[in-house]
Amino acid sequence: MTSTPVHGTWEPEPAARWEDAFLTGNGHHGALVFGDPNADRVVVTHHTLVRPGGDPEHRRPPRLAAGLPALQDRLLAGATAAAESFTDGRPLQWVQPFHPAFQLRLNRPPGDAHAPYRRSVDFATGETTATCGAWTSRVLASRADDVIVQHITAPDLTLDLSLDPRLPGAPAGLGVGHGAVLTPEGALLSLRARYPGSDLAYTGVTLVSVTGGTTKLVPPGVLVAGATEVLLLTRVRRHTGELDVTTEGRALRDLPDGTSYDGLLDRHLALHRTAYDRVTLDLAADPAERALPGSALLARPRSAALLERLFAAGRYHLLSASGLLPPRLTGLWTGDWNTAWSGAFTTNANLNLQTASAAAADLPEVTEAHAALVHRQLPDWRDNARAIFGTRGVVAPSHTDGESGHTYHFSREYPLHLWTAGADWLLKPLVDHDETHGARDPRTTAALAEVARFYEDFLKRTDDDGHLVVVPSYSPENRPANASWGTINAAMDLSAARHALLTAADRHPEDADRLRALADRLPPHRINADGALAEWARPGLQDTYDHRHLSHLYGVWPLDEINPYDTPELAEAAHRALALRGAENDSAHGHLHHALIAARLRDAERVAHALGQVLDGDYFHASLMSAHYPHRDVYNADAAHALPAVLIEMLVQSTPDRLVLLPARPASCPQGELRGVRTRFGAAVDLTWTPDGSATAVVRPDRTRRIELRTPSGAEPLDLVAGEERVISVKAR
Repeated sequence: MTSTPVHGTWEPEPAARWEDAFLTGNGHHGALVFGDPNADRVVVTHHTLVRPGGDPEHRRPPRLAAGLPALQDRLLAGATAAAESFTDGRPLQWVQPFHPAFQLRLNRPPGDAHAPYRRSVDFATGETTATCGAWTSRVLASRADDVIVQHITAPDLTLDLSLDPRLPGAPAGLGVGHGAVLTPEGALLSLRARYPGSDLAYTGVTLVSVTGGTTKLVPPGVLVAGATEVLLLTRVRRHTGELDVTTEGRALRDLPDGTSYDGLLDRHLALHRTAYDRVTLDLAADPAERALPGSALLARPRSAALLERLFAAGRYHLLSASGLLPPRLTGLWTGDWNTAWSGAFTTNANLNLQTASAAAADLPEVTEAHAALVHRQLPDWRDNARAIFGTRGVVAPSHTDGESGHTYHFSREYPLHLWTAGADWLLKPLVDHDETHGARDPRTTAALAEVARFYEDFLKRTDDDGHLVVVPSYSPENRPANASWGTINAAMDLSAARHALLTAADRHPEDADRLRALADRLPPHRINADGALAEWARPGLQDTYDHRHLSHLYGVWPLDEINPYDTPELAEAAHRALALRGAENDSAHGHLHHALIAARLRDAERVAHALGQVLDGDYFHASLMSAHYPHRDVYNADAAHALPAVLIEMLVQSTPDRLVLLPARPASCPQGELRGVRTRFGAAVDLTWTPDGSATAVVRPDRTRRIELRTPSGAEPLDLVAGEERVISVKAR
């Protein structure tokens, strides 16, 4: 390649909107950095900050199990709307909404209005930097010390510092208390906010260390005058009762290298940079375009430099949002208390799409965060299975705030309590992780057994052919054209049940025969009159094609159940289903889900079209965080986080037994280099390809095994020996 891709982005103006603020995060704390030299703001967030409220009883799963047999009878008898009454009558209730904590305000006297300005974010270090003349501000969220660090330098630095809870949508009844005391190093600021009608609160504490000059109290903050540098260390805690601010301040003061920005940065880099640098994508972009600010590059949607930068930004933001929990709908960031869809974890599509690159892009940190959410909520999943279906095992919710895993968000139009595929869908990334790293996490193995137990208890009804029937069944968030939402044998439910039973059988040999026999009794997928894989395998149910979700193609992606190599007829039907699918409301996740499935089906043109819909649709803010709808409508991380997975899948795919090179490379990416990709058979792959169609892959296996190699030239066996590098040449076609 002629030059190195850019691992960061920059802008020539401060952020005027919080959506354009540059982002940093450590998977616990997040920060949105505006970078205004005279009125700088840093909005602080934390994964635990969800606003309590609502009826506690309505935050539990509905107790419906006693009525399940009657519902099954009615649905099997042809009562297509029977599931609409399978409810306890509660109104639709959202999960507890995610919200920001407060903003650090740093005001200073106006400087030289003509001084050159630049703000930037370095993806490799996690630092955001703003400079204006001699003034510099750097912000990072330390992955090593779980603290937000801001370092400001300037000659004769004067700053008015305060913690400000006034953010859009903040409730009027928020009980706010400020604290400020002078300390030997400068000051300790605190802000406690108690939720209306609750004993829950959160407290932010900022330790201010000042070099030179003077510091005096100016409630609710402090005024620093004549300093040469100021270092701010900020943490947020959610709690009941009162937090001991003095103890929190002492913990900040006692951090290793706690008075040195460079020392704190070095400790952070050992974790952040190590993770970020594992995988890189170089598309041989024009160096002049690589030098452009992000906003200018976004105006060139066909630029290879844009794809390079969005790939890098997606990995950076995904890593930064993952730690205590995986990314929410907004990642780890929001500047508004009225976050769309509660800023929840929407698990029936969005969460898995956001984390889709974790295994292949070598970010086990993301999978560990995903696993933390799953395993923390398993007790609630057991409650869902018992209350709604009267079974053992587990059933996952389609929405969660990160605290509760109970199913309580549902309505007539969204009967999400009927969705039984969620546990398998959410465990699939953990299975992929185990295959990639060659070791089975016993927690995942145990959870799979619980999913299998659910299916053993739930799958009791059969059709006239003796096949088991999934009833009730739900395909998020769609309905048949001639029936209601809750129905029979959704394709996703069949794929999930089959995959869960077979995967559990593989990990539990003592139960294998029984579980495989149960999986074998599930009905096959149905091909409809249009030649498409039907969204509902039950004969007579008609497809509704114009929809943002592609749940029925779960067997194609992320499962390996349907593929062009082993099941070509089903793959052709799946491809037909994809071609017939509309975009409905142009949700970003729908377009990129479409691209992931198209890549598995080796359709490069369809991958390019789906990517083009997002790149042409003005989905990205100047921060390179994305929106849910075109024209930057509704801040949402789906596109930003899912796009790296699409770019990897179009170039390299793997199963435990197969490597596929260049399955769906669009013509818009004629040459490039993808380095460090991990495979599910235990190897790292570097791939280089050229405009004439030739390519070279270097495979570095961790395990000895024979796999199938698939390239545009055909298929052949490939023997790999642990520790022995293999070089594969793909000839020009």
